[in-house]
Formats: sequence, structure tokens, C-alpha cells
Amino acid sequence: MQCRGVRGATTVEANTREEILHGARQMLALMIRCNQMDPADVASAVFSTTSDLNAEFPALAARQLGWLDVPLLCTHEIEVPGSLRKCVRVLVHWNTTTPQDQIQHIYIKEAMKLRPDLSVLPPVDFDELESWIAEQMVSAKE
Repeated sequence: MQCRGVRGATTVEANTREEILHGARQMLALMIRCNQMDPADVASAVFSTTSDLNAEFPALAARQLGWLDVPLLCTHEIEVPGSLRKCVRVLVHWNTTTPQDQIQHIYIKEAMKLRPDLSVLPPVDFDELESWIAEQMVSAKE
């Protein structure tokens, strides 16, 4: 089994706890579901935000989805003039037999501009996704 990097990024509307967690949960939920990722196979995850986001640690979203034993880290992206703002990114280190070219990286909302070549997702029913997220959050609390 190999350790593969799985990337994801999204943008949020505002620097609020609710927006950061909501955006990070959606990004992670899509990553989990598109790759059939089991938290037991996740070695670690590094989250980053642009410097205009500091109202919450985006890694909390992973805890809310049940990643209770996964080592998580948060940091800020470097300040590059003209770069995308209000952006949350993640790099998940995943132990898997999935070949690198079959991994689905997740770039949603304005973050699709970062990697248009990787931003092709099947249609997403965001209402259904939110229901799945709510179920995961309840399970994580139990």
C-alpha cells in the first residue's frame, strides 16, 4: 500500500467560524466520497488558509466528520500578490492501493481557478451532501 497525497481547495464567503467549517466540511465530504476514503487509512492532513481567514481552524471540520485519530495541522498560505483570497486548502496523506491517476482531487467554488485541470467533478447534489455531512457529524459525536 502506498501513501498518496490528495488535494482539495474551496473558498468561503466570509471570515466566520461557520463559513470556514461549512466550506471545509463540504470539501472533505466530497474528497471522502469521491475517493471512498476510510479515515482509518488517512495518515495525516495539513490544512491551510489564506491570511484573511482566521476565525476557526479548518481542521475542526475533519474532527466533526469523525477523523478523531488522524493527526491534523493548520497553517497559513504564503502571501502572493494577486492570489485567490478566502481560500481553504487541504493536503491529505492517504494510505491506499488506488493508483495516483485515479485519485479525485477536489477543487470547488472559486478554488476551481487554482487547478482547472483537476476541477472536473460529477454533478454534486449539495442538499444530499449536506444530509450526509449531518449524518457523519451525529455519528462522530456518539
